[in-house]
Amino acid sequence: MCSVKHRNAIVLSYFCSCSAFYLPGLAPVSFCEDGKGGEDCQTVIQLFVNLAFRFSLIRPSENLGQVLFGERIESSPYKVSFKQDVKCQAVCTKSYKKGNQEDVTKLDFLKMGMQLNYQHHWIIDNMPVTWCYDVEDGQKYCNPGFPIGCLVTSDGRAKDACVINSEFNKKNTFYVFNHVDIKITYHSGASEGWRGARLVAATLEPKSIKHTDEKKTSCEGGTPMEVPGEFNEDLSIIYTYSVTFEENNSIKWASRWDYILVSMPHTNIQWFSIMNSLVIVLFLSGMVAMIMLRTLHKDIARYNQVDQEDAQEESGWKQVHGDVFRPPRKGMLLSVFLGQGTQIFIMTFITLFLACLGFLSPANRGALMTCAVVLWVLLGTPAGYVSARLYKTFGGEKWKTNVLFSFICLIFVLHFYFFLMNLILWVEGSSAAIPFGTLVAILALWFGISVPLTFVGAYFGFKKPAIEQPVRTNQIPRQIPEQSFFTKPIPGIVMGGILPFGCIFIQLFFILNSIWSHQMYYMFGFLFLVFIILLITCSEATVLLCYFHLCAEDYHWWWRSFLTSGFTAVYLFVYAVHYFFSKLQIIGAASTILYFGYTMIMVLIFFLFTGTIGFFACFWFVNKIYSVVKVD
Repeated sequence: MCSVKHRNAIVLSYFCSCSAFYLPGLAPVSFCEDGKGGEDCQTVIQLFVNLAFRFSLIRPSENLGQVLFGERIESSPYKVSFKQDVKCQAVCTKSYKKGNQEDVTKLDFLKMGMQLNYQHHWIIDNMPVTWCYDVEDGQKYCNPGFPIGCLVTSDGRAKDACVINSEFNKKNTFYVFNHVDIKITYHSGASEGWRGARLVAATLEPKSIKHTDEKKTSCEGGTPMEVPGEFNEDLSIIYTYSVTFEENNSIKWASRWDYILVSMPHTNIQWFSIMNSLVIVLFLSGMVAMIMLRTLHKDIARYNQVDQEDAQEESGWKQVHGDVFRPPRKGMLLSVFLGQGTQIFIMTFITLFLACLGFLSPANRGALMTCAVVLWVLLGTPAGYVSARLYKTFGGEKWKTNVLFSFICLIFVLHFYFFLMNLILWVEGSSAAIPFGTLVAILALWFGISVPLTFVGAYFGFKKPAIEQPVRTNQIPRQIPEQSFFTKPIPGIVMGGILPFGCIFIQLFFILNSIWSHQMYYMFGFLFLVFIILLITCSEATVLLCYFHLCAEDYHWWWRSFLTSGFTAVYLFVYAVHYFFSKLQIIGAASTILYFGYTMIMVLIFFLFTGTIGFFACFWFVNKIYSVVKVD
């Protein structure tokens, strides 16, 4: 799906290599005119719709990721045959009776959808049917969805899609888009020696047209289909559509997504985000280099040249060598967190790497979530190993409890939130609710695969000897001197998450848009680069603060290193709250609970992920500096 023909698409090639191969499940489909095709050439073009406004016909097969994300699609009554144009064909008529309470409820729901800019999402040949329109600076934006209608408020202001038509001017009136002009573009194989044609684009233009007779429909001009704010009389809405076909051999099937992706005006913002993050990384790298090359080098050289009595008179990080590796409090909980964080880190890295290569492209709907879930299940072994090895290093002896917590702690919290959210969806009658069979399948994957793999990892972790520390630990803990405000635990932890969050907040905006605003996210090359920058930033920020605290003779660095970078998740939560109130139009207690419930799941996963990065960076740093110090 990658191409280097367009300026905005070139940036993807820097991070994602493209070659002429077909991904599993994404092979091209050939279409032929009726009577001219064979077994490998289709004549009927299926048009699928989302479940928000479904027609309850045939449901195509769905993968695990589609089900979990609520991407439930069904067949539609729109009949499309290859190269057979359709002009103003009626689909159905929906009537609303004034005295019927059920019809009143349905019409109120339709109005609410238009007021909140609910959108249709249609799919043809595994591609979104897009609504393309002009935006500022003469650019064209192709939206992979189109609104069900629009609203002109009581003060005469047009909202959202109503601005496209000057005829939408009646106050306190809803206008429903009951007609679509669909244009399907295809690439003919006759010039290249293969039979049939392949679809390379599907666009539409929504219109509001008032029809009076389903058998005699006219889609040229006419008055718009109005839905009054007050339901005072019976209402009938006739839905129609037109289809035209256009041949374009300059567009290849492999690059058919380009017209959607390059129209999204985000590339310049992405480069600004990358440059901003790189500045932060360079700043932190300079600080760390200064400490490692100047301060630490001089300290270690001077410390190794004097005898032990003179060294005892010095202050700073060298004085706490006998306490720096003292096991932390709540060592079992920390080891479990680090095991789960390792599992999340490996899962994220592999998923983003595969997405960068194009295996988890937007064309393969649900593949990203499916890949993440499968990797999560299969990565129980490293989680159990890391948790057991560190717990043994901390001097823990309750290995059975550690193993139990390793596969129950995070999963229990996630499943609790997940089932609670799904229960709300069931009560609300949402099509995004996960079927009971899928929930059972997820539990079976967890108990049947993840739990045994966690036991295997924990077995090998406990079998290994504890990690050997470079210096001995004194029997009597050293008293920590009075700390300044900036070296106290809470201020240091709060400051530690600012810089890592500054590297990701722009990417976070696009990710939240893709989840909650139905915008397509495809910039996995940028995301992978930001992932690497986040990894470096969390490591360097934690190492810096750890060094400052050790210089203040505060040797409680185990939990602090985890919480310092993990505090980035708190800023993520604050940003999600800001996004909720500034960007979304969510009404109702159930929808609000769903948003914050899923947000808390994201925050928890991100907390373990960033905390683990900071801990292991600090663990390496502390072992490195104390391994070169001569201690009798």
